[in-house]
Amino acid sequence: MTSLETLWEALRPVQDPEIHRSLVDLGMIADLQFTDGVVNVEVTLTVTGCPMRETITSRVESALLSVPDVTDVRVRFGVMTDEQRAALRTTLTGSDARPIPFTQPGSLTRVLAIASGKGGVGKSSITANLAAALAARGHSVGLIDADVYGHSIPRLLGLTAAPTYVEGLFMPPVAHGVRVMSLLPFKPGGVNEPVAYRGPMLHKVLQQFLADTWWGDLDYLLLDLPPGTGDMPMSIGQTLPNAEVIVVTTANTSAAEVAVRAGMLAHRLRQRVLGVVENMSSMLCAGCGERTPIFGTGGADLVSNTLSDAVGSPVPVLARITYDTALADPAADSVPFVVHHHKSPAAQEISALAESLASRPRGLVGMPLSVSPAR
Repeated sequence: MTSLETLWEALRPVQDPEIHRSLVDLGMIADLQFTDGVVNVEVTLTVTGCPMRETITSRVESALLSVPDVTDVRVRFGVMTDEQRAALRTTLTGSDARPIPFTQPGSLTRVLAIASGKGGVGKSSITANLAAALAARGHSVGLIDADVYGHSIPRLLGLTAAPTYVEGLFMPPVAHGVRVMSLLPFKPGGVNEPVAYRGPMLHKVLQQFLADTWWGDLDYLLLDLPPGTGDMPMSIGQTLPNAEVIVVTTANTSAAEVAVRAGMLAHRLRQRVLGVVENMSSMLCAGCGERTPIFGTGGADLVSNTLSDAVGSPVPVLARITYDTALADPAADSVPFVVHHHKSPAAQEISALAESLASRPRGLVGMPLSVSPAR
């Protein structure tokens, strides 16, 4: 005869789709009864009208129907009280404080900030597709759309869901395995509403995305920086000194010269400049296979050599991405380029970049530690 204990253990692997933790461990299973093969289970949701009700129902039913003697599962929902939500927040964060988890001693999350000197070089496309490529390899990936004025990450990933707000914490929506925070869902006027924020407001947005968001245990956190050397790149440099910066440029000399400045800012803020990506490096002829450098040549090499001399250590060219018109926009079914066009040269080059970045074992080697030398 199946016991209630068996049913509880069957539910334990079932995770909340937004928090990515066990419903049982989060205290979200309010009641569980078993009579004549029928399981009645009550799940307390974090908010009324939770968009993940159907997903939770499906997961709970699937888990319980796998138990012998269970013939039917009936799921009903309740809503957490203020006290329960406060307890949930404490369970997730360990306290009521709001530190940035990625700057804490022992954090194993690798923070990658994708920068550029100017707009139009495909920085956001590279960021979104690199995140999707890392997630496709089984890594836990988060992405912050830090290009507040020109946010485009939701469109590139086909993301339409908004974050769920639970007792002071945002639960980021997920698209293609990537957890995303962007300003777009917070604008009442939608995509066409301009963002008129000055420096302090930009820093507040960044703080909320970093400290007031439940990211879980990430392998990688990517940030799509705005182009140039303005307030947001400086705030990120000060807030995330452990971030590694990847500079995106084209082969065009004027774009490369501006890209150098983005790398120099990162260096002055004591961030590691990891390397350079040359986007739209050349166009591949579909008929003959010949490559044409439509935006010139040598851009990435110029940035690499200049930054290497400035920082006193190698800043290599990490990748050269073939020009592909489909890379600039998501597919009609809102699937990232690296997934929808995975056999194309550009997709394979981005995937190779992801593989190269992921080749370094997860650990604290090379990360700054919160220690000071004794005097």
